Amino acid sequence: MNYLKFLAKKLLGGLAMVYVVVTFTFFLIRLMPGNPVLARLTSLLQSGVPYQAAKQQVAAMYGFMPHGPLIVQYFDYLGQLLHLNLGLSIAYAGVSVTHILMSAAPWTIFMVLLGLFFSFILGVAAGVVAAVWRNSIIGQSSTFLATLLHGIPQFMLALAFLYLFTTEWRLFPFGAPYDAAIHPGFSPAFVGSVAYHAILPILAYAISGYGGWTLAMKSSVISVLGDEYILAAELRGLTRGIRIRYVARNAFLPLFTSLTLSLGFMFGGAIVIETIFDYPGLGYLLNNSIGAQDYPVMQGAFLIITAAVIVSNILADLLYSLIDPRIRRA
Repeated sequence: MNYLKFLAKKLLGGLAMVYVVVTFTFFLIRLMPGNPVLARLTSLLQSGVPYQAAKQQVAAMYGFMPHGPLIVQYFDYLGQLLHLNLGLSIAYAGVSVTHILMSAAPWTIFMVLLGLFFSFILGVAAGVVAAVWRNSIIGQSSTFLATLLHGIPQFMLALAFLYLFTTEWRLFPFGAPYDAAIHPGFSPAFVGSVAYHAILPILAYAISGYGGWTLAMKSSVISVLGDEYILAAELRGLTRGIRIRYVARNAFLPLFTSLTLSLGFMFGGAIVIETIFDYPGLGYLLNNSIGAQDYPVMQGAFLIITAAVIVSNILADLLYSLIDPRIRRA
């Protein structure tokens, strides 16, 4: 019963947070300077189209008209949202926002998920090594490498990869998620082409996150090494391998929440990397929609990001008890 109450409380809190973010983004986006819908309406009027006819054309093209008080537009937007209608894109006139987002989502999930997986696994392992053998050459080298990579901005790393591997040496392709000559499908040629085109974005994302995971894990392991139960285990004569398993499991707990939140933010895409490599994911789409002031696409993207982060946070709270028995007993 307590578990159900806890879950209901978390879900209600998550819905309230989604509502707050939806409201904030709605008004913030419409307060931005410029308005492509009004620009289109003005263009039609200047070409001699009567006002009512121009208004009907714009409404049919974009799915809404930016006339009337903002509060009226706001409640109209909420009503459409309750019917799971995200509207039509402005930049891609007549195209559903849901269709645009769903077309971009698989590329982001594929690229960011693999990059996050490799950076986390390698970073956690390197963090344990850097902490347990911190006075050795291996430990110090691991810490130095992690600090160096963590200090390099993500855009510089992506630009360096782009210049070296696509311009200078021409080892990898650029500007498309797969070879246009290959028909999409679950064929070995198509899968291989997708993997080949995604190598550089995945590598840039993984390396940019590796240093942070390594340093975080090292700090957590060093903290756990000073706990009393580790000292007691050493006095009982436990081997180094067993002590490392004890330490790694408990040191992993602080990183678990960060990992689940990173999975939620994954649906925002890697804006910098996707833009630099011209990779058509959600980050690339969001960046373009901001530049084109495509209100419906921006709102849809922010809604997906918010919902994904909130769901991942709830899952972190629910799964935390499976990792830490102390929380489960509480």
